[in-house]
Amino acid sequence: MKSLPGTDDTIILAFTGASGAVYGLRLLESLLKADRYVYLLMSKAAQMVFATETTLDLPARVDDIHDFFVERYEARPDQLQVFGREDWLAPIASGSHHARAMVVCPCTSGTLGSIAQGLSDNLIERAADVMIKEQRQLILVPRETPFSVIHLENMLRLARMGVTILPANPGFYYQPKLIDDLVDFIVARILDHLHIPHQLTPRWGQE
Repeated sequence: MKSLPGTDDTIILAFTGASGAVYGLRLLESLLKADRYVYLLMSKAAQMVFATETTLDLPARVDDIHDFFVERYEARPDQLQVFGREDWLAPIASGSHHARAMVVCPCTSGTLGSIAQGLSDNLIERAADVMIKEQRQLILVPRETPFSVIHLENMLRLARMGVTILPANPGFYYQPKLIDDLVDFIVARILDHLHIPHQLTPRWGQE
């Protein structure tokens, strides 16, 4: 029998409305295939971006989103929980939850700024605020260019709190051939910071 999720195998993943939906999708797939439990959040803008950047026909209801991704990635139903944007009774709204890390991928500059200011106007922002106050791992993956002074100051503020700022800037030293290769480069770096083993890309110095 599968044991209940603990602090080492539960990750909060949030999709927001920045361009780069493929990063979030690949990360979700990788987490589930690595046998991790995932608490998934999606902003309204994220659903619009998914409709624009992918061919996926994502449903609107939380339960249907759960079933969609469980079927797509052949995961166990208990591996994934999806929460609504205003679900203040969700466990991740409190520091008593057992998730050890949170990733916002992709992360809009607006979400980043709200987290930096501790606004907690929705469940994504509140969950991130909880990670900061509980001194747990928080990774933000902004996909914006160029960065304004406001963006950079917000990133610096968060970095000083211990938040990892991991921009979606893939490398090219391994000679990627496909867009999927570029996506995997970023997802691999996220998994590295989460200390989750993977075989997505070769490491520096490897063949």
